[in-house]
Amino acid sequence: MEIHRGRLIDHLHLRVRDLEASKRFYKAALGAIGIPLVEGDGYFFADELWVDVGGAPSRVHVAFQAKDRETVDRFHAAVLAAGGRDNGGPGERHYHPGYYAAFAFDPDGNNVEAVHHGPHSRSTESVRVTW
Repeated sequence: MEIHRGRLIDHLHLRVRDLEASKRFYKAALGAIGIPLVEGDGYFFADELWVDVGGAPSRVHVAFQAKDRETVDRFHAAVLAAGGRDNGGPGERHYHPGYYAAFAFDPDGNNVEAVHHGPHSRSTESVRVTW
């Protein structure tokens, strides 16, 4: 069996109160990192992220991969302009050398991050696991 880092999650389903407000936020967030948003009747999605209205809103932390530091900077500016609330501007973090990230709360209070893993990261390596 081979495990590819960065592929642990099959999909993430967020429940929101206001689909249009969330759509503005995520369209800005994902657009800044080059991921298209697909809209449907009562939902939208992008890659493994699915968002719709129903029940209590989600309360999660989700981090999107960014190809470079400039993309993290664009993400942060875009989500704030789209109604997000700042939860930590772009900058180095202590998680590991080269970890550069920015954080914002979406309209439902989810903590959304864009992160660029610098040259010391192992996040995109494949690891062979024997069971």
